[in-house]
Amino acid sequence: MVEPVNSSLGKMLLEEVSPVVMVLCTPLVEETFLKNGLSFVETLKPFCNFSNIDVPVRTSSDQLYRLKKFTLRLFYASDIRQPNVEVAKQRLEHVITQAGEKDFQNLTSDPPQITDILSNPESEIAPSWFQYYNKELIRTLSFSDHEAFDHPVACLLVVSSKDEEPIKNFIDLFNSNRLPNDGAMDPNILKHYLLVHDNQDATTERTSKVLSEMRSQFGNNECNLLCTNSSKEGNVEHQANPWASFKSSVSADKLGCALTGDDIVEIKDLIQEFASRHIIPYMEQKVRELNQQISATRKGLRNQIKNLWWRKGKDDGPDATKGSISTESQIRILGDYAFMLHDYELALSSYRLISTDYKLDKAWKHYAGVQEMMGLAYFISDQSKKEAEYCMENAFSTYMKLGKSGFQNATRCGLWWAEMLKARKQHKEAASVYFRICGEEPLHAAVMLEHASYCYVLTRPVMLHKYGFHLVLSGDHYKNCDQVNHAIRTYKSAITVYKSTTWSHIKDHVYFHIGQWYAIVGMHDVAVRNMLKVLDCGYQSKATQEIFLRDFFDIVKKTGMKHEVVGLQLPIINMSSLQVIYEDHRTYASQASALVEESIWQSLEDDIIPSLNSGKSNWLELQSKLLPKKYKESNVCVAGESVKVDLEFRNPLLISTSITSVSLICELTANSDDLQLVDKEPSSSILDPKSSTEHNRVTTSGFSSFALSEVDFTLGGGEKKLVRLTVTPSEEGILKIVGVRWELSGSIVGVHYFQSVPVKAKTAKGRKKNKLTPTDALKFLVIKSLPRLEGSIDHLPGKLYAGDLRYLVLELKNKSESPIKNLKMKISHPRFVSPGNHEEDLTTEFPDCLRKGNEQDIVQRETIRTNSVFAFPKDVSLQGDKSIRWPLWLRAAIPGTISLYFTIYYEMENVSSIMKYRTLRMHYKLQVLPSLETSYEITPSPSRLQEYLVRMDIVNCAKSDCFQIHQLSTVGCRWGISLLQPVDTILPSKTLLAGQTLSCFFIIKDCRKSGTEDYKSMSLPSSQTDVKLFTQDGDEKLFDIVNSPLASFHDSERSCQGPSAQVSPNAVDFILISSLAKSSNSSAVPDVPEILSHHSCHNSIRSSSPLSWSLEGPKTIHHDFSTLCEINLKLIIRNTSEGLSSVIINTIDCLLDTASPTTSSGSQSGWRYVPAVTEEMKLTSDVMGSRLSKPPSSMESSPPFIWSGLSSTKVQIKPLSTTEIPLQISVFSPGIYDLSSYKLDWELSEHVSASSTTSSGTCQGIPYYLTVLQSE
Repeated sequence: MVEPVNSSLGKMLLEEVSPVVMVLCTPLVEETFLKNGLSFVETLKPFCNFSNIDVPVRTSSDQLYRLKKFTLRLFYASDIRQPNVEVAKQRLEHVITQAGEKDFQNLTSDPPQITDILSNPESEIAPSWFQYYNKELIRTLSFSDHEAFDHPVACLLVVSSKDEEPIKNFIDLFNSNRLPNDGAMDPNILKHYLLVHDNQDATTERTSKVLSEMRSQFGNNECNLLCTNSSKEGNVEHQANPWASFKSSVSADKLGCALTGDDIVEIKDLIQEFASRHIIPYMEQKVRELNQQISATRKGLRNQIKNLWWRKGKDDGPDATKGSISTESQIRILGDYAFMLHDYELALSSYRLISTDYKLDKAWKHYAGVQEMMGLAYFISDQSKKEAEYCMENAFSTYMKLGKSGFQNATRCGLWWAEMLKARKQHKEAASVYFRICGEEPLHAAVMLEHASYCYVLTRPVMLHKYGFHLVLSGDHYKNCDQVNHAIRTYKSAITVYKSTTWSHIKDHVYFHIGQWYAIVGMHDVAVRNMLKVLDCGYQSKATQEIFLRDFFDIVKKTGMKHEVVGLQLPIINMSSLQVIYEDHRTYASQASALVEESIWQSLEDDIIPSLNSGKSNWLELQSKLLPKKYKESNVCVAGESVKVDLEFRNPLLISTSITSVSLICELTANSDDLQLVDKEPSSSILDPKSSTEHNRVTTSGFSSFALSEVDFTLGGGEKKLVRLTVTPSEEGILKIVGVRWELSGSIVGVHYFQSVPVKAKTAKGRKKNKLTPTDALKFLVIKSLPRLEGSIDHLPGKLYAGDLRYLVLELKNKSESPIKNLKMKISHPRFVSPGNHEEDLTTEFPDCLRKGNEQDIVQRETIRTNSVFAFPKDVSLQGDKSIRWPLWLRAAIPGTISLYFTIYYEMENVSSIMKYRTLRMHYKLQVLPSLETSYEITPSPSRLQEYLVRMDIVNCAKSDCFQIHQLSTVGCRWGISLLQPVDTILPSKTLLAGQTLSCFFIIKDCRKSGTEDYKSMSLPSSQTDVKLFTQDGDEKLFDIVNSPLASFHDSERSCQGPSAQVSPNAVDFILISSLAKSSNSSAVPDVPEILSHHSCHNSIRSSSPLSWSLEGPKTIHHDFSTLCEINLKLIIRNTSEGLSSVIINTIDCLLDTASPTTSSGSQSGWRYVPAVTEEMKLTSDVMGSRLSKPPSSMESSPPFIWSGLSSTKVQIKPLSTTEIPLQISVFSPGIYDLSSYKLDWELSEHVSASSTTSSGTCQGIPYYLTVLQSE
């Protein structure tokens, strides 16, 4: 810790608690010294501080000590009086204002960093003018009547040698009427006489004579001569001017201009001699005299008892006046003189002696003053810290109890107390003292609060938040007193605390007010920079945001110019949303197409992009071979085609904001050759943040090298908006997208640069590559203009029903004069879209063109379809705004949201060595709603080969619409279909309502006759493959399911509904044709569908056996039974499997009552053929043709029969083949016989059984009733 004498407080006490010399001089003396720009006192003042005077002193004791440091204070007699309160207040305000004006130039500098503040020494943390302010504040209490250290110790009388009567002037100067009349100053003070000789215009002879008269009149030791102004020209320049720090209002070159070096030395010697030989000895003698008197009257037990007895009879007063003649005043003078002579023990003993007296007399101001000096004496003598603080606290509290009259003294006491604590490193306690002396005066409070803030930054650990908070409080007080410069300075220092914190509200408060105050002092550009910090204030209330924004724009308008701001936070740009969309060999028909993942497009284009010589490679590998190594990873775009940038803007405020003139900031370095330019760096310089318009400049003479789009939009409170910006280069070169700019209120230009931002490019390369820097991702190699194919699909609905079949037209156009050829197209969903085979439109309107008899409308043309790739005819070539319209068939296969992707490949000739082909990418979304759902159940006929019963179940899954069913068709030439019930009975209401279900039945027949027959080459009449289900339009033709597009869509459905390897060879495919009912007003889809096709594939026949058979023979026989009745039968067996089948037929002679009905085998399911019954037989059957539940009554007494043919026969049946086995029975009596007493044991070949769940089995005979009648 620094010694108390060398501390800030020690130096202050040395200057302020020091002997006062009263100066009395004639006008001619002042005139002499004014030649130097100084008064007499100002000329002597720099030399009144002695750092090593080395004078021996002896006060109360006989022991000498040497006085090292000493200071004199010189005052004119007219200034020795208590300062006027208002004048003192104005002087302090002037000090603060002057300091603010000096700091005005520093207002534009950046605020100091907190690390720099903490690293500075303690003396440099607070502003330098603080010490000067503290001194001036202390001097406002000079010459108080309760203190003696401001009373003049000596009087210096100064007369010029040019005065007419010098001796008389000396006598007249010390007229008692001119002395301060405060009742406290001793008129018999030390007097010293000085004669001033001006070397420029006075004579030496007269001066010598006057000096002799003075010495004879006043004494030899009390008179002295000072010769000055030795420079005749008066132009002396002093390198280290001693008066510069004392009088800053005059140029330092003019101060002391007539004083030579010898003159200055003479002045120094004069003052030092005056102090060491006159002042100090006089004070020393005065202390000894006072001490002797006080010791005789107050010291000792007898005197103390006498003093107490005398005080008991004295009238008490609230603050008894203590005159200079009183004993207490003499003791106070003794203490103050001892303090100024650095005899702190004698000073403390004197202060203690009268402290109790003042307290008993309730002379509180005198008491507080003594306590104050005791605390200072304890400190400067480095004695008890506790006693020093106790005395200062006691003095401060006593001053404050006096009210307004004691506040100034309390302020001085607080300043000394705080300096004492700071010297002892108790900065936190010092801050609290500064806070206590703030008072009600706002300007004074501002300085004290700032004092406190610097104490907090000096505490350990550092209290940064208190530091910042007190700076903000101080700044507010400065502003209230119109000290705007100081308010800005304190707020700037507070920024260093809060800018790195999350205290957003106080940060906004600081920045906003700094901006306002900078505008007040006319620094609008700095004001705008600070106001920009508060624009991102979404957490503030709406009213606060409106205030911020209104004041911000007001300040901007006052500047009268547009301000370009880098990093403007209104609106906020979401850089994670930055997406660059550009076209190289990949072009896009719409924005939706560009937003699709690149992997989807690559999977489509793998089959249509040609391979290079080195195996299969894509365009990117070709590009890397043609471009120089430096630009192998560069993005490539085409001149004349836009590069699009999607960027999200967000309004952080709760109020609407209008954003105008939003555009990209770009650079394009033009070059004549594609490959030459990549060998050179762009000629554009590094980004200049001062002006974004320099980047969007003309780089070639005569016209701009690129075109920029401008967007205007309004963001509501908290709204986000994705904005698309474009740049279109018009010539080859290197294009750089540097950033984005926009305007607010027509006066603020916001700029945001992209250098340090990751970018999502919508042309992902699809292969492993080096990581691009953000600058490379926004850098493009612009090649010369290429043909670009444009495509669209006419009348594509956005919403439709499942099964809806539409006729669309794909229109392709090339506006370039360069031709394109070898067009190929691939579609992501062949199940939904099928290209037509002709170029022109249909001659018959849709859907009539799909009906039978209109096949001539579909003209075949040479096209190629391989691997779902559709190749346009070779003669198709587009150029010069020529277009082609190609038909497309759309069918909504399944419900849901479907994304359709089209990619069209085309080639260009002699255009670019880098790019030989391009692709057009098209993307559309469909919403497919549920319509009709169908299911089919097929069961074999037990009595007829190759005939099956089909049950079709239909459910209308639409929410509100009704449908009509038109036609059911079997696919292929194998199956014929017919109705089992009249058309009118299938759906009497003609329409299927929403949610309604319908079941109807049909008979299908397998038209193959042998396994070697190719059923695909068979041709059945349409009446056998199609069934009409609607009778309202009797002349309406059926739809053709054999030709495209229904046939093409059905092929797609077959591949989607199940792999062919897992499908049974006996599976049946159905197509149901329906339409929206005419009476239904569709609200679900905007375009009413005209035809819907519902495809059901791979419907298997429900049967557990690979065999089907029938027993054929007569149904009724008449026989007279005179001879044996033998009846020949034939068993026809068909192998429905794809493998060889071994079948054993075993007949069983039943000796039991065979006339009793035999229940058919459990393996026989479905229905059977029932012959016409006679009148005697009453048979019941349901729609499904179930077996008889009860035999006729005439069968109960039928005699038995026997199988008279072979009892067991084994045959091999080839796949899908039929064989006939002859059988014979012998009947012995008339009756009705069930000839089902046989069974078939079958077994499949090994290669078939391996893929089948069942390899063998047994089938019971099918009931066959034979009626034998007795002939007459």
